[in-house]
Amino acid sequence: MSHTETAPQPTEEGTGFGMRHALVLISLLWAVALNPIVVLLTGNAQAQIAIHFRTTEIVWFTQAGALVGTFVLPFAVKAAALYGKKRVLVVVAAFGLVGDLIAALSTNYSMLLVGRTIAGIYGAAAAVAYATARDVFPRRLVGPASALLGGSIGIVALGGPFLSGWLLDTWGFHGALWFMVVSTALCVVILVAFVPESPVREEQSRMDWIGGLLLGAGLTAIVYSIGQGTDWGWTSGTFFAYMGGGLLALMVFVLAERRIEHPLFPASLMTRRQVWAVFLATAVGSAATYAVGTDTQLLALMPKIPTVSDGLGWTATHNAWVTSPLSLIIIATAIATGVLARRFDARILLATGGVLAAVGYGLGSHLHHTAAQLIIMGVVSGPGAGLIVAVAPIMIIEAVSPKEQALANGAQALMMGIVQAIFTTLTFSLMARGGKIMHGTQFYRDSGFTNGFWLAAGGSAAAALLVLLIPKPGRLDQAEVGQAAS
Repeated sequence: MSHTETAPQPTEEGTGFGMRHALVLISLLWAVALNPIVVLLTGNAQAQIAIHFRTTEIVWFTQAGALVGTFVLPFAVKAAALYGKKRVLVVVAAFGLVGDLIAALSTNYSMLLVGRTIAGIYGAAAAVAYATARDVFPRRLVGPASALLGGSIGIVALGGPFLSGWLLDTWGFHGALWFMVVSTALCVVILVAFVPESPVREEQSRMDWIGGLLLGAGLTAIVYSIGQGTDWGWTSGTFFAYMGGGLLALMVFVLAERRIEHPLFPASLMTRRQVWAVFLATAVGSAATYAVGTDTQLLALMPKIPTVSDGLGWTATHNAWVTSPLSLIIIATAIATGVLARRFDARILLATGGVLAAVGYGLGSHLHHTAAQLIIMGVVSGPGAGLIVAVAPIMIIEAVSPKEQALANGAQALMMGIVQAIFTTLTFSLMARGGKIMHGTQFYRDSGFTNGFWLAAGGSAAAALLVLLIPKPGRLDQAEVGQAAS
């Protein structure tokens, strides 16, 4: 049985963020956006790091932290429900800071990997931050705040490429590592200073360590096997060992959760159609949006080599300018979604986003050969992508109670991680068809980029259709929110 202390709801007068709520929003936005910023920086820095440390195992520089984040997430969201969301946010950010410091001070590749592995614990922060927003904002601001957190991908996509290019071109990979240190330290400070603690608790519950180990290990093995499937071979013994072991752990987890008194994710949560249908539709839509980013980035940055590579051969800075209209559209749509969600059924918003994204990516499958064509694709697909990523946290608020919020955001993040891994792997596989390998590097032809866009279009259309599975939700204006707002 949970205990919720509900403070009086603030009045509905005014629509803007006051200074106090603006500081809270900035703090949570920083906590959410820091993960994709780090992913962008580490991805762009790995070439320099591989050369500097003379390693052939550069894959672990980016993958170690991601796998640790997947493993830790179930424990983090359960701890947030038990001990407080702000407390968990600060703890995982502190672990991230320690890991970032070790990585920045590393003198060898092994030490660097240790740092990135510890920093991966911060990967759980986004799910907890989404749950925190429900409790720390008054009713009139919960929708706009949650939508902005979801739309932070647009903010990162807008400024991230310029930031990455400046850091790496000016200070090399050490500049990127030290930027992570400063950014995570700032995150700890502003979380402590500005974010109030939520009074919502599962007081008569306790941590399910066995369930967490089974779920974390199982999902980590599955995500890892999907990511390595192309290199191992989809019929190799190694792939089946990891995938089979992960699935076995999940089966044992499901059986064990039915027998214990305090399960990690209550069956009452995960078996409700209102909940799992939202998870599925938003995960597929978001995964398609992220997958098209992989396709577009490789299209823009790969060189133009007759009969070998049909990339556009742009610099990272030129690509950043071309994609900036798309990023601005996603940000603007995220802001609008927070307002629209108070007036319209969120299912309509998600379905509309899926349709617009599908049309845009379908258009891009034919028109992706010039900057003007990619901008046109962004203008069409941008509102759809913005709706998908912004409405997802709002739909979870409408589907679950305050005591379930952290667990629901964590469960959605886990499902989204798996679906994204599947879409990313499929994107690379489809793009490689007809491509060529030269000097150990995979190059892609135009047909491969076309395949990638069609996959994203299909995923977006599927998300729109999956909306039909979602029962009519409660309205955002009727959800219990703002327990820590006053």
